[in-house]
Amino acid sequence: MSFYQEPTYYEKTILSDLQGAWEVLRDEVINEHANKDCSKLLLHINEAMSWESVRDLNHMKNTFVLVQSIAQQINVSVETMALIEDVRDVLYEVLSKIQNGEIL
Repeated sequence: MSFYQEPTYYEKTILSDLQGAWEVLRDEVINEHANKDCSKLLLHINEAMSWESVRDLNHMKNTFVLVQSIAQQINVSVETMALIEDVRDVLYEVLSKIQNGEIL
């Protein structure tokens, strides 16, 4: 009986860029949370990073729109808005690649 062998390398894909963008945004919102209530925003960022969203990027897209809207409503910092734009750019790049039939 053979056992699954741990890979000796991992290939970096745009999905890892997307995960990284969400993580950087989450960290910034946590820092900003010290000065204003960002709990609702954090809830939806966590939802966007959940397995459900990762497996259904259209769900992630919808959650992203909600994150963007809440961030504007609570008037987050310019830095946080810039990170939200970074997430948007990577997310839409991923969705475009999928639409063009690329395997990620």
